[in-house]
Amino acid sequence: MKAKSDLLADRQRGDRLKKAKASPKAASGAPADPGARPTARKATTRMPARERRAQILEKAFEFFSEYGLTAQTRALAEACGVSQRLLYSVFPNKASLINAVYEQEIAGPFKAIWFVQLRNREVPLRERLLSFYREYYETILTRRWLRLFIYSSLAEVEMAPTYIAAIVRTLLETISEEAAADAGVRLPDDPALLQELGWVLHGNISHLGIRRHVYRDTTAAPVERVIDMHVTAFLAAVPLICQKPA
Repeated sequence: MKAKSDLLADRQRGDRLKKAKASPKAASGAPADPGARPTARKATTRMPARERRAQILEKAFEFFSEYGLTAQTRALAEACGVSQRLLYSVFPNKASLINAVYEQEIAGPFKAIWFVQLRNREVPLRERLLSFYREYYETILTRRWLRLFIYSSLAEVEMAPTYIAAIVRTLLETISEEAAADAGVRLPDDPALLQELGWVLHGNISHLGIRRHVYRDTTAAPVERVIDMHVTAFLAAVPLICQKPA
């Protein structure tokens, strides 16, 4: 089974062959008529630099999530309706474009207010976790976000490790600290185990998104009900995993 990036390349080659066959002169091998006008390339619509950058980023997010980060920028430029030259006038290289996609589309949707809400002990912990993960699932764990995140990991681009280091580790520690405080137990002394405790819940919710959007699992169980199940199981497990203070 071919990867989507290979299928895209095959489709582009097929399109070029069709254009060549459509030309009688090209098919016969006859030289081109020097007096004939060259086929004009569709003019690029002018727009302010800020709008052009936003347009390219939106298309790049869509394009990379479908075809992976190894797909050629020539095809991306065509998807954006611009030339490669114009694309590289906005982003000097592919790496800078990928970094911009990360900042806007991967890290950008995460809301700092979520940390504040998760630490608000005036609200029951179960309610805090359910509220957070329902919103996180709808806002972050979308089909395009997950596909791009997985593609970046397979391509060994620093997108996924950067996101985990910059955002997820703090999230895991927050969840673990709040769960331990709520259960009246002591957290693991090892920072790695502290994060693994958070992964018990966060990993299950993340994999729920992968199952629904990447594996295309068609189970009829409502997402909110499944999230509720994972939160319930996590809160019940914390006292068993952690030690009560002496």
